[in-house]
Amino acid sequence: MRLVSVAVIASLLPAVPAAAATESTRSAPSTASAKAGTTYYVDSRAGDDSADGTSERTAWKTLANVNAAELKPGDTIAVKRGSTFTGPLTLEADGTAAKPIVVRAYGKGPLAKIGGTEDDCVIVKGDYWRISGLRASGCRWAGFRLDGRRIELSGVKADRNIAGVMVAPSGSHNTIRDSVLTDNNRMSVNDSGGDNDSGAFGVLLNGDDNLVTGNTITGSYAKSKDYGTDGAAVEIFNGDRNVVTHNIARDNDTFTELGAKKGKTATGNVFAFNVVTSKRSRGSFLITRGPRHIVGPVKGTIAVHNSVYLPARDTIGWSCHDGCSPSILKLRNNVIHVGGEAGFADGKGADEAGGVYKGRTARFKPGPKTVMADPQFVSRTDLRLRPGSPAIGRGVKLSSKWYGGKAIRKDAAGKLLTSAPDAGAYQH
Repeated sequence: MRLVSVAVIASLLPAVPAAAATESTRSAPSTASAKAGTTYYVDSRAGDDSADGTSERTAWKTLANVNAAELKPGDTIAVKRGSTFTGPLTLEADGTAAKPIVVRAYGKGPLAKIGGTEDDCVIVKGDYWRISGLRASGCRWAGFRLDGRRIELSGVKADRNIAGVMVAPSGSHNTIRDSVLTDNNRMSVNDSGGDNDSGAFGVLLNGDDNLVTGNTITGSYAKSKDYGTDGAAVEIFNGDRNVVTHNIARDNDTFTELGAKKGKTATGNVFAFNVVTSKRSRGSFLITRGPRHIVGPVKGTIAVHNSVYLPARDTIGWSCHDGCSPSILKLRNNVIHVGGEAGFADGKGADEAGGVYKGRTARFKPGPKTVMADPQFVSRTDLRLRPGSPAIGRGVKLSSKWYGGKAIRKDAAGKLLTSAPDAGAYQH
């Protein structure tokens, strides 16, 4: 697994506005439904761009009319299932907390597919959107690019992009949930010797205070001339206070890798109740950096109640290097079984407790209640605990701030944590 460097992503991304986030709350965007507004329909098969678009019978045919529409708070864009469009779909209007602008599917069949190599497929520049029922495939860079604030992306699919979902530096307080991000397995740069290959991201977070939850992220993995292979289910570069929780990740190169350009810190990101498995010959759960690294220091990362099974020999549970310290990484109540190195920390080491680890090697100081033992997962893909597992009752009691809020204090199956929790993503 690459432990030496990360591509300097900021220099490779499309130009985006400067970061504008000023709020400190981690809460998800409001789930208020759009109140009465105009619904515009679009149907690539039976639509007509000369029609008014305000009924299924008078639907538009292309995204051009949607892009040009003067949308207002409470309006809805209804996209016919089975449609195929060339992007981009560019959403620039602003909704409000009480009246978000909605994109949803209608009809029967597969999700409408937006593709095209000339631009990102779905670009959301406005605030307060609720977007569901779309698939973004084979786009120039990102399937979905979120430049705005208070956007909820749910029930979407993204595949064959460099990034399935990208949250730009200006994107904050957005939610990416209950979506399927599969085989986003392309590199934006793949040349020899530059230490700058970049790509294969399920989700790329450059913004602050975003929530990534309940998603299935698979196949974020691509060949790299610099690193052999590269990719991440969730990559964070410069983003602060993001919460990544209750996701299922399979067969990615890395679950998460964090970095920041000088002057940034990627501070206070939380990873909780994620379930990570892989059949690949290499991989890792979490990679972060101290101050001696070119894209460090990454400060205040928290990883709690994650379950990880990576059986191949060239694997690592977590790595905190180039000046690790408790201010860089804190781990609580994780269960990590790998074929390679269970964990690595140099410098002053990470702040760790309540974990169960199994690997060929481990180079970190175990904290209180941590043991080196087989966690006894049900199977290679089912990371619930069998009776008698050493992870049962192993966890240390934690306050809600460790998880990013009370709403997240549930295991991967939705069970509330007890005062004597099990380690790992599932409570026995």
